[in-house]
Amino acid sequence: MEVLYPRCAGLDVHKDSVFARVRCVSEPRHDEVRNFGTTTTALFELNEWLSMHGVTHVAMEATGVYWKPVWHMLEGSFELVLANAQHIRNVPGRKTDVNDATWIADLLVHGLIRSSFVPPVAIQELRDLTRSRKQLVRETAQHNQRIQKTLEDANLKVGSVLADILGKSGRAILQAIVDGQSDPEKLADLAQGSAKRKRAELVEALRGRIRPHHQALLRLHPKVIEALKEAIADIDARVGKTLTPILECARLLTTMPGVSDVTAQVMVAEIGVDMQRFPSAGHLISWAGLCPKNDESAGKRRSTRIRQGAPWLKTTLVTSAWGAVRAKDSYLQAQFHRLRARRGAKKAIVAVAASMLTAAYHMLKNGVEYKDLGAEHFTRRDQSKAIQRLLRRLNDLGCEVQINPQAA
Repeated sequence: MEVLYPRCAGLDVHKDSVFARVRCVSEPRHDEVRNFGTTTTALFELNEWLSMHGVTHVAMEATGVYWKPVWHMLEGSFELVLANAQHIRNVPGRKTDVNDATWIADLLVHGLIRSSFVPPVAIQELRDLTRSRKQLVRETAQHNQRIQKTLEDANLKVGSVLADILGKSGRAILQAIVDGQSDPEKLADLAQGSAKRKRAELVEALRGRIRPHHQALLRLHPKVIEALKEAIADIDARVGKTLTPILECARLLTTMPGVSDVTAQVMVAEIGVDMQRFPSAGHLISWAGLCPKNDESAGKRRSTRIRQGAPWLKTTLVTSAWGAVRAKDSYLQAQFHRLRARRGAKKAIVAVAASMLTAAYHMLKNGVEYKDLGAEHFTRRDQSKAIQRLLRRLNDLGCEVQINPQAA
C-alpha cells in the first residue's frame, strides 16, 4: 500500500497520559513508542520530541474532551488529524494503549484516517456558550417540574388552574406558602390579572396539606431558577459579543422559516461559517446525521436508521423544522405533507430538517438570503406524474376523466 505520510505519529490520548508512536519510513528511519503526561510541561516535551524526529502529521482519537488540550498544544506545529474512534477501532483481543497508538500511526502513514471537523477557536468558544445555554435552559425546566411535583405532593392543584406557576400570581402564592400561609381563601386573594377570575377554582385547588418539608423545597427551587436565569442572561451577552464578527451570517439564517435568532446562533456554532470544510451539502447532512446510514448486504437494505451524528445540531434543526412546516404555502410544508403520507411524520420531519441544513449550507457558502421554492415546487418539477397520480385517485373513486390539455 502506498505511503502518503512518511514521517507521522499516532497518539492514544487518556485523561492523565498520552501514548505516542513515531513512525518514520523515510531517512533517517525511526520507530519508537513513548508515554507522556497531559500536563502543559509534558505536552511541551511531546511537541519537542515529535519535532526532533521531523514528524509532519499527527493523528489522535476524539476521546471525550481529553484530546482538546493536546490538539491546542500541537496545533500550528504539525498537520493534525482528529479521528472518530468508531472508524479506527483496533482488532478485538489485541487492545493495549501501545497497540492503539501503533495502530493509529499505521493507519495515518497510508492515509486511511478521515479527519473529523474541528472548527476554529472562535467557533469553538461560541459552541461552548450555546451548549452551556441549552443545558441551563434544561435545568430551569427541570426545577420548574420539581416545583410542580412538590405542589402535587402537598395536594395543591395550582398547576391545573394557573397556566404558569412561576408567573406573577404563582410566585406570590408560592412566597405566601413559604412564609407559612396555608389558608386557601387568603392565598387565592393574591391572584393577579386574569387569574382573579378563577378565584373559586383557586380556593379549591389551594386546599391541601402543607408541611415544613414542602415549604423548604418551595423556598429552594425558585432561588435556583433565578440563579439559572441570571447565568443564561450572562451567556446571552457573551454570545452576542462572540457573534459580532459573523453576525451577518447568523442574520442570513434567520430568513429561513422556523429559524429564530437562538437557532441561528446554534447552527453557526455547530457548523461554522466556512463551508469549504464540507465538499458538498450532502457531506454536511451526513456529518450531522440527518440521512439514512449505508447498511446493505447481498442486495438488501438492512436498516435505514439515521446515525447519531451531531446531536446538538440535530435536535435544534428538528425542533425548528416543526415550526417551519407551519408556514403556509411554503416548500418545507409541502415537503412534509408529501412525505408524511408515505413514510410517517417522524421521517418526514427529519427530511425537512435535512432540507433546512441544505439551504443553510448554500446560504452561508454564497452569502444569500433564503428563497422559498413555493408549495407548488413538486408539482412543477414533474407535472406528468402528478396528473397520473390524480387520475388514478379519481378512477379509484369511480370517476371517468378525459384529459384535454390547455394551449400554452
